[in-house]
Amino acid sequence: MESPDIRGGDGSDFATLETAEKIILRWDSTTSEEAKENLIFQSDREEVDRYLQAVDEVQRLVSSISISDSRHEVKARSTIQIAMARLEDELRNILLSQTSTFEPDSLLLDSSASSFATRADLEDTEAVAADEGEGEGEEQEEMNLVLPDGSDSNSGSDPGSSRLSSRRSSCKSTSSIREIDLVSSEAVSDLRSIVHRMIGAGYSRECLQVYGNVRKSAMETIFKQLGIVKLGIGDVQRLDWEVVEVKIRRWIRAAKACVRVVFASEKRLCEQIFDGGEVEETCFMEIVKSSALQLFTFPEAISISRRSPEKLFKILDLHDALADLLPDMEEIFNSESSETILVQATEIQSRLAEAARGTLVEFENAIFREPSVVPVPGGTIHPLTRYVMNYLNLIADYKQTLVELIMSKPCAGLKCTNDPVKPDMDISQLEGCSPLALHCIWTMVMLQFNLEGKSLHYKDEALSHIFIMNNVHYIVQKVKSSTELREIIGDLYLRRLTGIFRHAATKYQRATWVRVLNSLRDEGLHVSGSFSSGVSKSALRERFKAFNTMFEEVHRVQSTWSVPDVQLREELRISLSEHLIPAYRSFLGRFRGHIESGRHPENYLKYSVENLETAVLDFFEGYTTAPHLRRSQ
Repeated sequence: MESPDIRGGDGSDFATLETAEKIILRWDSTTSEEAKENLIFQSDREEVDRYLQAVDEVQRLVSSISISDSRHEVKARSTIQIAMARLEDELRNILLSQTSTFEPDSLLLDSSASSFATRADLEDTEAVAADEGEGEGEEQEEMNLVLPDGSDSNSGSDPGSSRLSSRRSSCKSTSSIREIDLVSSEAVSDLRSIVHRMIGAGYSRECLQVYGNVRKSAMETIFKQLGIVKLGIGDVQRLDWEVVEVKIRRWIRAAKACVRVVFASEKRLCEQIFDGGEVEETCFMEIVKSSALQLFTFPEAISISRRSPEKLFKILDLHDALADLLPDMEEIFNSESSETILVQATEIQSRLAEAARGTLVEFENAIFREPSVVPVPGGTIHPLTRYVMNYLNLIADYKQTLVELIMSKPCAGLKCTNDPVKPDMDISQLEGCSPLALHCIWTMVMLQFNLEGKSLHYKDEALSHIFIMNNVHYIVQKVKSSTELREIIGDLYLRRLTGIFRHAATKYQRATWVRVLNSLRDEGLHVSGSFSSGVSKSALRERFKAFNTMFEEVHRVQSTWSVPDVQLREELRISLSEHLIPAYRSFLGRFRGHIESGRHPENYLKYSVENLETAVLDFFEGYTTAPHLRRSQ
């Protein structure tokens, strides 16, 4: 399709108009089938330049005062309308042809550089066997932490050794932005030439409508590729929490791509085409506003959802992700017209912070309300203890954020009231602790208070002491295993806890072994009360018989009890052996001859010292059935 030169032979404006009109009308798709089937900007560049020059000349003539003839003015304006309609089509076609389909992974930023490490649930990441044999014979009562969504808190155990060493990077500003070319550089030049002429001719509304609709559609396509679908607040809140957790992890990655790549690149494209000003900002907002609102609907729904303890860490992940993105958003949405998006993101971050604070309080209350009363077999570690300590270890991982968010002390229990039905915490020696530290200590105080109540459900007093010893020792070890948690708690309270479990061990020994060891005392064995007066063999036989019976019963029962920690179990055995073995050796050495000289000595001298030493090794192993107790030959 060849076009005439733009200037008329005589150089007059009227001749120029005639020539320009011919060029423009040749590309009028309403009158020409050839124009309908072809595109100007897919022709050779000379034809493109010729058409654009024709448009410029007509627009110049319309704007000048040289056309005094109203008939020619009408003709020129009609020609401009035809040209603008054609340029509108060309604009649309160029934009559509340049709408690329991106692979989602090409848009997602390197998670190692700028992402938050997401948290596993409060489930074990260690094999049970690796936790000092804790799992042997562990058919425990299912513990209900009274989580609002019915979460099974018994699943929690020990992620300590797999704790991530570095949870997140610091907030990044514009250095995190990675702009990409949404259209080719040649297409940018063509789009600029069209937009410039449409706006110059007073067709900015039509121009923005076409540009905005196509780019908005392209934005929606990218969002779908990134997995961001339209979900209302109610839709999100009706999802199971396990589903939401997965969506949160995906949302964080996708949000970084949307802000730092998609929004940033879209803004740059607008800048390249519209040359700044109000038109550029209006167009940019028209394209991204609905997508931005869609993007932030998800964290908004999480921020106002029902609070329950298992949600805390994902809420913090969302909070930190927004904190990480806000500096970039300030760079991208830096105009008055886009301020609403920035304000929305900031408000959602604040609501997430409030949700985190409220969820921590709910966690503390849930510990106090946990109602399970059936004792765990063998006095081993209660599921509640595992859950709480794993939770606190995760809290320590989020120390940097929580220190900033938790500004107030626990609302209850800060005065020592000695009320037996309420947990107390005397903070007179904890004045230097941060509010976060006080919340963590208060949590352990409530846990200990709850465990004390559960210990009362054991019929055997000695087993109740083993239960307290096991659980408080577990608390101490979990604190020691986490550098972050130990820094928060402090050594002063850790020493208090250590004293508690050691005192429980002492109370166990008294409850079990005082009566057994009393049977090995000399009192009551001498006929006249004088050592030289002789020994009552009948009393001595009864004493051996009583010792044997009591020791057999203790062995039968306590070999089924469990002390999961290897070192603690060995220390407890050594301690009781230091009392039992010397006392038995001395008693046996002094009175063996009296029994052996009588009838049926094997009924009374049933165990050697070595038999007892071997039998002690069965204690606290958590056997389902007590092992056979070996006798002297």
